[in-house]
Amino acid sequence: MGKLYAISDVHISHKFNHEAIHLLKPHPDDALILAGDVGEKLEHLHECFSLTTRLFKQVFWVPGNHELYTLPHPNDVAHEDNAMSPHTPAATHIPEPDNLRGEAKYFECVKVANEYGVITPEDEYVTWHSDESANAVKALICPMFLLYDYSFRPPDVSREQALDWAMEHNIRATDEALLHSDPYKSRDAWCDALVTETENRLKIALDKKDADTKVVLINHWPLREDTICIPSIPRFSLWCGTKRTEDWHVRHKADVVVTGHLHVRRTDWIDGVRFEEVSLGYPKQWEDARGKGKGVNEMLREILPDPREQIDRNGDQASEGRKTQWRRYG
Repeated sequence: MGKLYAISDVHISHKFNHEAIHLLKPHPDDALILAGDVGEKLEHLHECFSLTTRLFKQVFWVPGNHELYTLPHPNDVAHEDNAMSPHTPAATHIPEPDNLRGEAKYFECVKVANEYGVITPEDEYVTWHSDESANAVKALICPMFLLYDYSFRPPDVSREQALDWAMEHNIRATDEALLHSDPYKSRDAWCDALVTETENRLKIALDKKDADTKVVLINHWPLREDTICIPSIPRFSLWCGTKRTEDWHVRHKADVVVTGHLHVRRTDWIDGVRFEEVSLGYPKQWEDARGKGKGVNEMLREILPDPREQIDRNGDQASEGRKTQWRRYG
């Protein structure tokens, strides 16, 4: 039986992660969700898509904030430790187009995905089958691009006060300098348009699906504020989603919600729906997992078939009655 795996925030502009991703093993019968933050440059997408489409039967991708960045010097590396390894095909050293900002950068990323047959938020939702048998698990896979609107903040903090509120704790996301909203007047406005369009698409698709077909919603940013816990930078929540999606798991009849962005791996069960945060993170952020003998292959999160009755990879029992399972080690 084939499986559906997910991982996000592989950040291959970091040399260690770049080398690690090339250690992925072949999964000829399985599908993979890449839930955003592959890297900042189009060549990162070329390399990751070229690799993963050779290893997996099917690949899905949604953008994270890093894919949307416009770097000050497009042909420079994004990080000091960025270096292409011997695995890198020469063809992936592609000059970054100048002045791609906002929506234009996003659609250029989609264009790259299309070259490799990777399914994006711009494609029709497809039904994944675990195998060709009559008893196969079926799921409607819904890649989404929703962005954020700074609404994950206390009720007594207005939108106009939001950035100052975060700066009281010296928190200001890199997005403020590198993630542009063109042609929209703001990221809030872009988010509003994306949420409205996506909700309409979901309604149409769900009306057509079979009753026995599961629903998997995929977005880089969390759909619910209560699934965000970053003790070291709690006010980073501003850049983590929108309150407009808080009930989408119920309204759109999801079985699983797959997200990334937080670099805090966890599983939540809310209203009978499983929420999976599937980040790999920067090299330092999965160092503890490597200390337990977990490589990038063990960091892939199984989405389907439903693993909740299994013993999880980190040795903890996953159970129905447990609201949150922290997955520090994978």
